[in-house]
Amino acid sequence: MSRAALSIAVYGWYFIAIGLAMAIVPNALFALLRVTPTHEPWIRILGVVVAILGIYYLLAARQEVTAFFRWTTVGRTIVLPAFIALVLFAGAPPIVILFGVIDAAGAAWTAMALRR
Repeated sequence: MSRAALSIAVYGWYFIAIGLAMAIVPNALFALLRVTPTHEPWIRILGVVVAILGIYYLLAARQEVTAFFRWTTVGRTIVLPAFIALVLFAGAPPIVILFGVIDAAGAAWTAMALRR
């Protein structure tokens, strides 16, 4: 497995873990993040989608889909400024910036690995 593929696989497992937590025990995750609990079904629906995206990342890593690796660096780089904007202008809890930082760091890892 290439270094770029490893970065994508790690991100895939991260997405699967977050997605499953959102789908199965969202309020436990929210308590950990000090976010107001919810009983809306949307967080669970989003969790399923996030977990499935994580599976795509794992499959792409396994197949060394370099084009996919490059595409993800664009999307994951956009997450941080988008989350900062949501905190500043839409009332999102500041903890979401941490998730943006994780995405940006993962994108940087993948981009550096692709350059090698």
